[in-house]
Amino acid sequence: MPEQDQPVVEPFGFLAPLPKPIPTPAPEPDETWSLPGGTAWVYYAEGQQGLVRPVILADGFNSGPSDLNELWDGLERGDFPFISRLRQQGRTLVLIGYDERSESILRNAEAVTAAILRTGAEQVGDTRLLVGGFSMGGLVTRYALAKLELQRVDHRVGVYLSYDSPHRGAWVPIALQNLAHFLTSVPALSEQINSPASRQLLWRHVESVGAEPRVDPLREEFLAELDRVGNWPRIPRLLGVANGVGSGEGNGVPAGESALSVEGGWFTGTDLRTQSAGEADVARLKGLLNEHEITTSGLPELDGAPGGTLETFGIAGDKLKVTGKVTITHRTVGFVPTVSAVAIGDLDDPYAVVDNLAPESSELDDFLVASKNEPHTKITAELGEWILDRLPD
Repeated sequence: MPEQDQPVVEPFGFLAPLPKPIPTPAPEPDETWSLPGGTAWVYYAEGQQGLVRPVILADGFNSGPSDLNELWDGLERGDFPFISRLRQQGRTLVLIGYDERSESILRNAEAVTAAILRTGAEQVGDTRLLVGGFSMGGLVTRYALAKLELQRVDHRVGVYLSYDSPHRGAWVPIALQNLAHFLTSVPALSEQINSPASRQLLWRHVESVGAEPRVDPLREEFLAELDRVGNWPRIPRLLGVANGVGSGEGNGVPAGESALSVEGGWFTGTDLRTQSAGEADVARLKGLLNEHEITTSGLPELDGAPGGTLETFGIAGDKLKVTGKVTITHRTVGFVPTVSAVAIGDLDDPYAVVDNLAPESSELDDFLVASKNEPHTKITAELGEWILDRLPD
């Protein structure tokens, strides 16, 4: 597959692209709020003063603090100028960032909760809020709203929105997770995969080289806590969009093929393969002093599944090129399957034809899938217009 377009958020620091030109700085916010564990940047609606008809959107996952310039760039300067369109419709935008994006979802929900309560207290008029987020941000806001309702706090939210959020889990290839742990000279890679939010988000996690892929205990704890607070908020209308198709058609990545192979330098002989079902050899990791064969059993062919994509093997391969010759056969694979983004099925069956399923089988009240499999969190006119048509009155 070709190199993918710039998404709104970079879902994994380990898989963030090599340094790229610094985006044009975002406009200065009309207000900046300090939050517990985060910051909010407030942009008034065009021609308005104060918080008029607010829309609150939360950042996703990466390493380190949220970057307003990157977030703004993805939302506004891609194929669809989402921020401009919001403000032209008389909406104040509140963008929420975190002090540490890889921190626990439960911790980052504290920043979201504070922003929701402040917005409700300071807004001009009585229009209900829209609250949501991109990727992990959709889970952070989902939990924050559900917890407020359990506490019988009036959050004044009329619409909840998730944008390609992994409600049923996200997928990073087992081969790549093992590679992160194998590269001991760069411990930040392993630390990133083992960060609290990563463990909570990934459908299957590997904590060390050769470890059995499993549902991480931190994910089990997060899902139990989500269930304790009611799983979903009940007051707002629940909306979601997916960057993947609902037809069941995959992204074209075949199972069981070499995706990345190292043919020179320190890691000569290293070979990462796309995920196969059944018993599968997914990686050979070779260094100067050690070697590991990585196998899996009983996992579905998730690399080629319909859904939002991430340039996982491509980015990892580009970084490995500093050590020697690398051949990258499949740059882009699935990251958030459609069934996960619209909360309608499990990753055990990632090729389910969502279009043929009863809409009420989704945990969302309404959702839209993309007309093609596209980069995770990419803002498109197709998805953006659908959202703008469903803002609370």
